[in-house]
Amino acid sequence: MTHIAVTGATGAVGGRVARLLGPAVDRLVVREPSRTPWIEGRPSIRIASYADGAAMRAALEGADVLLLVSGAEAPDRLEQHRTAVRAAAEAGVRHVVYTSFDGAAADADFTLGRDHWHTEQAIRASGMRWTFLRDSFYLDFFPMFADEHGVIRGPAADGRVAAVARADVADAAAAVLRDPGAHVDATYRLTGPEAISFPEAVARMTRALSRPYSFVRQTLDEAYASRRVLTTERWQLDAWVSTYTAIGSDALAGPSDDVARLTGHAPRTLEDALAGS
Repeated sequence: MTHIAVTGATGAVGGRVARLLGPAVDRLVVREPSRTPWIEGRPSIRIASYADGAAMRAALEGADVLLLVSGAEAPDRLEQHRTAVRAAAEAGVRHVVYTSFDGAAADADFTLGRDHWHTEQAIRASGMRWTFLRDSFYLDFFPMFADEHGVIRGPAADGRVAAVARADVADAAAAVLRDPGAHVDATYRLTGPEAISFPEAVARMTRALSRPYSFVRQTLDEAYASRRVLTTERWQLDAWVSTYTAIGSDALAGPSDDVARLTGHAPRTLEDALAGS
């Protein structure tokens, strides 16, 4: 019997994976047990954060396969990931399924994509087998780019992105975890069915959500200036602005068929994601 551990079960991706797998999940690793969803089969609940190596090691002892959902954005997220990876290897985990990023690279346009690349390298060097789910930006988050007036501002020009629904990332992860041996040392690009630009997205969001959305192109200087009122943290500013420049470069514009191949269904559209289907 394969013992599967799932992290991030209080979030949209990890929680959906746990619900889809049900009794096949051996344990859920969470930071806040009060937020843990009810899962069929009642897997054990282990409390640990990625930054706490000893707690992670104890939580993962006896697990064979780990779904490592990438942590929340933070200045030390990469070190948190590395700590979690070391703990998994020390606990005897044999296979890590990691939610990475479509443009992961040491020099990725999206600055947080560099953290994902370095996390992948840590997993490769750990001696554990791996599966990397490189998901694109989330379709579900498009409305969150907008201000209270429905205006999205950023230096993306007419660049396109094959953004993906979080539900499709979870469906793909569940498919991998149902038969992890078939996906050893594989990398998948998880995208939506099409590449869309912000001008197209706001028009479709306006129709789908019955409220007006618009897109305003910014220069780099304008983008940084408009966001400095929200934070003085340079890493956060770079992450926010580079979300748009990465899209503007068209580096994330190519759709993949990996969601369909893994799940057996077509990836969700923007409208599907906005409807929560």
